[in-house]
Amino acid sequence: MKEREPSMLETHTPRSDRVDGRRQRSARTRQLIIEAYLALLRESPQIPTASSIAERAGYSVRSIFERFPDLHALRVAATDDAMTRAASHVAARPADGGRSERVRAHVETRAQICQEWLPLWRALNANQGGSEELGGRIKLVRQMIVRRIEEVYEPELSTLDDLGRRQTVLAIEALIDFESWARMQEVFGLSVVDACSVWRRAIDRLLPPTPPNS
Repeated sequence: MKEREPSMLETHTPRSDRVDGRRQRSARTRQLIIEAYLALLRESPQIPTASSIAERAGYSVRSIFERFPDLHALRVAATDDAMTRAASHVAARPADGGRSERVRAHVETRAQICQEWLPLWRALNANQGGSEELGGRIKLVRQMIVRRIEEVYEPELSTLDDLGRRQTVLAIEALIDFESWARMQEVFGLSVVDACSVWRRAIDRLLPPTPPNS
């Protein structure tokens, strides 16, 4: 078979640029596959199949397994993507201001994360099995939530002893859990506004008085 002649574009395009272009396209395909997986999770509690992910992303099943060795690796990648996005939401709302401003900002950010990532969180917990990767990410998410609580409410927590501080932080962490948000909406039918109001009121009652000049 006669070897294909290089095109004029290929002849005049540096090899490094062609390689970079392929890498960018592959990275874009990978991201679209992740987004397709997440979109399907939001629509149905059933774990998406490779064929349904490929159809939603607009690629072949082969394209999925060229970028992920298996669907477990895709779940891990999707979890990492979600964690990065959630962290950016948190970073966009500084932990400053008066008590009411901090409580409001914290609750609104947390509510946004729960609204967006509840389906993934449920899938993550239901399908972690014996996976150390997924189990580690579940633990990391909870640690991130605890650190944020400590950061936002440091003025109030600083007035407590170690035991009181830990108990208050863990009580708030349990209060703002994903499933707490889901129960308020799915079981009790609360709107986003009303559910946020419940969280704000409860957090304010859990916190000790704010020190003067804080």
